[in-house]
Amino acid sequence: MKKALVAACWLALTWGQPLLAQDKPAEATSGIQSQNIADVKPDASSDAGYADQTNAERAKVQPGNNAPIWREVGKGVTGYSSLPLREAPEAGNLIQPFVQYPGSRLTNAGEAWRQVRNNWIIPYGGSLLLIVVAAIALFYWRKGSMKLHGTETGRTVERFTCFERSAHWANAIAFSILAISGLVMAFGKFFLHPVLGGALFGWLTYVLKNLHNFAGPVFAVSLVVVILTFVRDNLPRKEDITWLLKGGGLFSGEEVASHRFNAGEKVLFWGGVFLLGLIVVGSGLMLDKLIPGLIYERGTMQISHMVHAVATVLMMTMFMGHIYMGTIGMDGAYQAMRTGQVDETWAKEHHELWYDDIKSGKIPAQRSAADTAMAASPVKA
Repeated sequence: MKKALVAACWLALTWGQPLLAQDKPAEATSGIQSQNIADVKPDASSDAGYADQTNAERAKVQPGNNAPIWREVGKGVTGYSSLPLREAPEAGNLIQPFVQYPGSRLTNAGEAWRQVRNNWIIPYGGSLLLIVVAAIALFYWRKGSMKLHGTETGRTVERFTCFERSAHWANAIAFSILAISGLVMAFGKFFLHPVLGGALFGWLTYVLKNLHNFAGPVFAVSLVVVILTFVRDNLPRKEDITWLLKGGGLFSGEEVASHRFNAGEKVLFWGGVFLLGLIVVGSGLMLDKLIPGLIYERGTMQISHMVHAVATVLMMTMFMGHIYMGTIGMDGAYQAMRTGQVDETWAKEHHELWYDDIKSGKIPAQRSAADTAMAASPVKA
């Protein structure tokens, strides 16, 4: 009896399988029908329209494959963002459009900026600074400080007033802070990071970055004051041509007559202080986002940084020569900016035409005293 029952059940199941197979719908043979990433098949991309799928459509057949959205990102397509345009003009746009900056390949703007900075500004800018330092050291080794040929008389003339010195030192101190912090931020990872380590170097650059940002506006204001204070005596004169043709007498040892500022100082004023100084200040204020009315996009900041870096390196090379001549390169130069006074012998040897104007009475020997006396004198009716 039991054997007969088992045989009957077996026959029923065997005969019923073809009927169930006919009722079951045919499975699709193309694409991926599972949400399990382990079920991905090599021929997943053979479906018609696979390349045109959106990220949502791709997620239904191929979970975890976000190629559509990253393909759009790579094209620079701007996605949706709820941030206001005035506050975040590039919100929703991860990759910048393709550009080609001088010195870069045709690529997206972020990569082009990186190529200019890492392949040009850092190596060549650093090399230029080192070359100038080496040239100054070699010149000092061979020539030493410029000494006076005559003996000092003990009689002094005022080269810089208190106001002029205050403007100069305010600008010089701000420049020193900016230069040191900028050098550390740009080149510190090559010579400081291996010595200090990541943690200490990170704190150092963080402090210097904030000092850089705060010293920038001080430098900008003091630079304008310096330009307005010294522009009159830095106007070109015909005697400047002779000074330039003779190289200022640096190599011959013979002083070339000049007015209050010689042609070399005037080149520094117009090239380093005025032109490069205003470029550095303008680009720096843009990097600090202190210029009202501008939309600070990434492209604007990248261009500002490249201009700022190049102008700063050039200005620093010019100022290094100025610092050298104003300290150890010429006897009495630092004393002039510290106290405002120079000996008559110094004035005659280094700025003979200026000294002649003082002796002839065209320029007061002590301008501060003359200004004080003029201010104290009664006003005539």
